[in-house]
Amino acid sequence: MRPILLIPALLLTLACNSKLDRSKAEDLIRPIYPVVVPVTVPEKASAEKGSPAYLRLTTLKENLDKSGWFESSIKSEGSLDTFTFRLKPDAPKAIKAAPQGFSMPAAEAVFVRAVKMEPTREGARVIYEIRLEHPTAQFPLFAALHQEVKVGQSKPRHATFERRKGAWELTATDEVFHKAE
Repeated sequence: MRPILLIPALLLTLACNSKLDRSKAEDLIRPIYPVVVPVTVPEKASAEKGSPAYLRLTTLKENLDKSGWFESSIKSEGSLDTFTFRLKPDAPKAIKAAPQGFSMPAAEAVFVRAVKMEPTREGARVIYEIRLEHPTAQFPLFAALHQEVKVGQSKPRHATFERRKGAWELTATDEVFHKAE
């Protein structure tokens, strides 16, 4: 085969066979991390006395009362208690308004590594791990509400990649948290 014809054939072979490798996938996922793991405080929530929801709201009230950042109250109507939480003016600026309540950072989730890669018709699907780190002062509140979650614990996430114009692009992840603003 002539050398001049070998170069285009080699380039065509490389372009058709190029699979997404682990390090490239990690390089494309890494910039979306770390993400903030928030704890959400409702403005108002009701629960029946003795129910699991009531216990969560009681724990939330106790922890928020200790922080000094919220005014909280309970209004009883028969077996139903309504908890109300209001943010005090001197509360930290990290506490933001959220739909029907407030959100405050409890920790960060950081990227760990790509675990598994699967080719798909459109590109590739990657399973990767994130780890809960850097707890804030509000983490005890988060831990009280989510007792199964511990600092240092890893969780799987999924990402999809597509090959566009000869380069791999991260097209989607199932990450539910967002980078800090």
